[in-house]
Amino acid sequence: MATRSTKRPTVIERRRAMLKAAADVFFEQGYAATSIDAIIDRLGGSKRSIYKEFGDKEGLFTALVLELADDAAALAMEQIQGRDLREALLKLGRQMMALLMAPALLGVHRAMVTEARRFPELVQAVYDKGPRRVALRITEILDAATRSGEAHVDDCALAANHFIGMLRGNLHLSVVLGLRPVPSEEEIEKFVVSAVDIFLFGISVSHPARSRSAATKSDRGQADE
Repeated sequence: MATRSTKRPTVIERRRAMLKAAADVFFEQGYAATSIDAIIDRLGGSKRSIYKEFGDKEGLFTALVLELADDAAALAMEQIQGRDLREALLKLGRQMMALLMAPALLGVHRAMVTEARRFPELVQAVYDKGPRRVALRITEILDAATRSGEAHVDDCALAANHFIGMLRGNLHLSVVLGLRPVPSEEEIEKFVVSAVDIFLFGISVSHPARSRSAATKSDRGQADE
């Protein structure tokens, strides 16, 4: 009679399961209210496995945050050569929103905001590996588009921060605050397309400085007649 073999999880799989359980509990309860016991209740197993792998709750939180920061860094280094500017920003926008709306990152974001003074070096490391690198990547994309003549951007770094701000706006804030659920894929797609198109093409309102410049030129033309 054949016996069914049960595949035991690998070390990497166990670590990921621990981080996933921790992320879920941090998301639901916040850092301060989360205990190792609550994580074990979600995960199963024993405290010893978590203490052996991460040391304590702070070590577990640090490992979780740095892993998510690595995900953001991978996004920032995404290769998008061969795409036009709109396609490149759409791709980055979709990936960035998927990452921002992931329950694990939402929970970490909440915890980081409330515990920033407790983990200043960790917060700095996360910012440098995540948001800062994403901003630099978008700056590079805008700079390349400007040099190729596809776009004209006076300050690519400033424009990159504006674009990120459009994506990390009230939609993300309302989810972080628990005012609404995570948006559906359709909502995120509509949001990203709108943000990219407004960023690139604006809305149909005349720029006041350009309007004044056009009016001045018109007045000068009339005076010369």
